[in-house]
Amino acid sequence: MLELIFHRRMLEYPCLTADPQAADAIYVPYYAGIDALHYLYGPDYNSSSEQGLNLFEFLTTDSPESWNRKMGHDHFMVLARPAWDFSQPLGNDPPLWGTSLLELPQFYNVTALTVEARAWPWQEHAVPYPTSFHPPNLSLLESWVQRARRSRRTTLMMFAGGGGVGRNPTIRRSIRNECENNTMNKNVKNVNNVGMYGSGVGGFSKLCDVVDCSNGICEHDPIRFMRPMLQASFCLQPPGDTPTRRSTFDSIVAGCIPVFFEESSARAQYRWHLPEDQFGEFSVFIAKEDVVFKETRILDVLRSIPRGKVRRMRERVLEMIPRIMYRKHGSSVGLRAKKDAFDIAIEGVLQKIKSRGQVFAQ
Repeated sequence: MLELIFHRRMLEYPCLTADPQAADAIYVPYYAGIDALHYLYGPDYNSSSEQGLNLFEFLTTDSPESWNRKMGHDHFMVLARPAWDFSQPLGNDPPLWGTSLLELPQFYNVTALTVEARAWPWQEHAVPYPTSFHPPNLSLLESWVQRARRSRRTTLMMFAGGGGVGRNPTIRRSIRNECENNTMNKNVKNVNNVGMYGSGVGGFSKLCDVVDCSNGICEHDPIRFMRPMLQASFCLQPPGDTPTRRSTFDSIVAGCIPVFFEESSARAQYRWHLPEDQFGEFSVFIAKEDVVFKETRILDVLRSIPRGKVRRMRERVLEMIPRIMYRKHGSSVGLRAKKDAFDIAIEGVLQKIKSRGQVFAQ
């Protein structure tokens, strides 16, 4: 729904102009992720390299003066899928998964906002996945933050997701094994030493919790994973098919400290929304290779963090909620005073296009 969210919010943008010639940037309301569906699953599978050609024809014929002004350098669009899904090499036969939208030379100048960007193309930038939390007013946001702050964290760590059931060594398999084989997870009646486990909120009734979200069973049921996240101190964010996860932002909304296992899962992605130089203040990093191949136990790492530091990290996570959520369109004036994920993304786009325009002018 990211493309729809941006389009609806853009209609409310205070500096929107009907004159493209007066615009610093031009938003293209093209639903790339939705349009990709018939190339990925439908009868146009064999022509997936053609996604975007009709769009380019429209942009260059409907308003050629807008496109020709900077040859697309001032245009941007939103892609509600990882960039990898639009990066199939042109001419692949038979075609691989995805389309070739981002490989078309016609769009090399256009800025693309995606939920996961690749490391090298300068025109791509990652923005947060939408969560299920879209407050319409400031009081609802503040009451939710207070709920997350007061929530009793009775579980040390939790993982919401699928995978990890095969025989091959993966970080998800290691997480499942550590949770399922931990004898203390079955009986923690004698766990009362708060300092030992670093929660800062009382003794744990469970050291590890796994919420199985296989086969899409969590997609339309956020309560299934949000309630356990509200009860957990740390939320594990292992990579899956791609490095990033929506769960990262769900956990921040729940005040659950994210634990990453790859730099590309968040640190190298969301620089506008998650300050790269402050990652240690609100998250934990454990290299997946250490867990999978060097027998590093995630529980041991997390239990070694002093409870005072855990409290500070959680407070930092709670402070970040407004930055990574997409507030509801038509929200109250009070809430609009706080910059959300959309506001920060548009600021980033404008700065990116401005800096590129200076180079273009030269």
